[in-house]
Amino acid sequence: MTTDITQIKKMKYSHSIGLCTMEGRGFMFPVDTTFSNDGRMHTVSRAYSAVPRNLRVTVYDTNGEFYGIYGGYGDELGQFRWPSSITTDSFGDIYISDEKNNRINVYDINGNPKKFWGTTGTNPGELDGPSGICFNQNNELLVSDHKNNRIQKFTSDGTFISLFGNETDENINLNLPWGITVSPSNHIYVADWGNHQIAKFSEKGELINRFGNLGTADGEFKNPSSVAVDKKDNLYVADWGNERVQILDSNGNWIETLRGEATLSKWGEEFMEANQEEAEPRSRSNLEPEISQFNQDPHEESAHIEKLFWGPVSIKLDKDETLYITESNRHRIQVYK
Repeated sequence: MTTDITQIKKMKYSHSIGLCTMEGRGFMFPVDTTFSNDGRMHTVSRAYSAVPRNLRVTVYDTNGEFYGIYGGYGDELGQFRWPSSITTDSFGDIYISDEKNNRINVYDINGNPKKFWGTTGTNPGELDGPSGICFNQNNELLVSDHKNNRIQKFTSDGTFISLFGNETDENINLNLPWGITVSPSNHIYVADWGNHQIAKFSEKGELINRFGNLGTADGEFKNPSSVAVDKKDNLYVADWGNERVQILDSNGNWIETLRGEATLSKWGEEFMEANQEEAEPRSRSNLEPEISQFNQDPHEESAHIEKLFWGPVSIKLDKDETLYITESNRHRIQVYK
């Protein structure tokens, strides 16, 4: 059965949130975003440099109101080295995966550190490069244990429950799985980064379907890094290697491709107003050069055209199914309704 895409409402760009800063309000190579129970947004920055103030979680709301930061580089309680994903449990606590320290960090809703857990290794319950994390409807944490090519399930306190992946079923064949989500219908979707596919599993970890293959055509992917699913089981995929977001129906049929339509954020506007020495030359710059000169190379296009996605690494839907795309290389979130 195919889908009549003319009957599906298309996504409409709303606004952008973000600013590249080394500390305080803004981001430094953000990698993921979650929504806390008080309606605020928490975005974790990876930074790619061992500077404590660069690696942080920025707390704000969809209107750009800034509330503070927490986290920082290191091994101590509340710190991380290579943060990869952030999520919220049903009680309001915040969880961050750290693929360098091979652990999960836990904070309260205000960003106060509570604990961390995790042991490095390949045995059940041990981690090697935890990346995407999310909670299922039973408040159990699913972890993309990406160097072990498997998905593991834990209690919120870190007690191992079960796993599925290459070691349990040769037909699963995960290859560096990254982003993970649980749909409203309780299916598990994994962004299978190395296989250039989205894999769909039952809540018990049984492989149901695979969507996509390597390529640049509609419905094809290059190193997808994140997936979100709406109430109608439509898929929203961060097609990271192709610098785009693709939307598919529940059967994997292509619906729409987003390349990015970013405008200057509220934080960016305030920065330019306060720094005219940067605002003036920017006003004379061509921010949207002719796309044909880049020979259909999406990375080159995105690197030179400011409005386009550049490093779309994470996709999240809020309760109203507004789409939030965390864009690492331009240190911002693009919001679509």
